[in-house]
Amino acid sequence: MREFAALGMAGARMDQIAGAAGVNKALLYYHFESKEKLYVAALEMISAKIRDRSMAVFLRDASAGERLLRTALDHFDRILAQGAFQSLLQQEMMRLHQGESDALPVLVKRVFAPLQSMYQSMMREGIASGELIDADWLQIHLAALGANIFYFLAAPVWRLVMPFDPYAADVLEARRHAVVEFLGKAVFTDRAHGTELAAKVLADTPMPELPSTRPFVGRNDERKK
Repeated sequence: MREFAALGMAGARMDQIAGAAGVNKALLYYHFESKEKLYVAALEMISAKIRDRSMAVFLRDASAGERLLRTALDHFDRILAQGAFQSLLQQEMMRLHQGESDALPVLVKRVFAPLQSMYQSMMREGIASGELIDADWLQIHLAALGANIFYFLAAPVWRLVMPFDPYAADVLEARRHAVVEFLGKAVFTDRAHGTELAAKVLADTPMPELPSTRPFVGRNDERKK
């Protein structure tokens, strides 16, 4: 995952992967046949973990509004903790645009389509119950998760225009709080209820350990730092 995330599928080298894993390169080819199949296997492995983790949030015994807040926070923490996967996903979207990706359609079918279906069902449940505002569910989805992606993608720009390091621990802690608190006030019909749920979700969900590498940043960019 680290090698593919840093250099892409084309740039990654099997001997480097084997060396990092402490195995003979021939063993990789014995089990996976090719670098392409190893790449797909790595993507499928981490995607399955993310799917299972996300499903656990969707199936939690809580109101739709609380699950929405937990989904947004889990998404923020996932981008923060799974930097290698985020880089790979970004690369796959670029490869798909160029007609080169075979892995992303498979991941969409196995992981993202089921998650999207669960999210849509959760949003409609919350709107129907009156807990969430009567708005387009997809727009709420974009507001809840899109802001997370934009923050991390734009981090190099934030560093230039803002008087803080967007990856500093205290800044990230404040940002994840702001994400949940904003949604608690913005998409709940009863803002007091949404604010109370936001405080509850933040209180029982500690910030994950900061990774050594940053989301959406490749190895060459890290070396420049």
